[in-house]
Amino acid sequence: MDSVIRGISVYIVLLIATRLSGRRTMAQMTPFDFVLLLIIAETTQQALLGDDFSISNALVLILTLFATDVLLAWLKSWSPRVASLLDGNPTVLISEGRIDPEAMQRARVSIEDVLESARAQQGLKALDDIDAAVLEVSGGISIIPKQK
Repeated sequence: MDSVIRGISVYIVLLIATRLSGRRTMAQMTPFDFVLLLIIAETTQQALLGDDFSISNALVLILTLFATDVLLAWLKSWSPRVASLLDGNPTVLISEGRIDPEAMQRARVSIEDVLESARAQQGLKALDDIDAAVLEVSGGISIIPKQK
């Protein structure tokens, strides 16, 4: 039972930490983020297993983590409020061609990030060509070009 409690606890802590780190972090992994991920994985492994490195303990932990994930996915499909709490909501960064500096700062997204998405998705070169930009819950930025 100790493994199950540890597994659920670590899952929740990692979920909260990931949620607090922001969506943009999840969409663009830098070498720093990759190193951090490796360190977290090692630390998590130690917290999950403790002194019990048996196969049965590992199987219990794997099943616990999958069950927790399935339960949260079911809760998200059942309740939009839970989905919003766990996944967040899309953030409008640019609307009708006007930049929302507070939204950009809260999401830790730069103009360069928006322009990069605009170039990649729509072939746009300048902010003046963007009607709207939305930071999606997945961490990607959706660009809607101005109509000419």
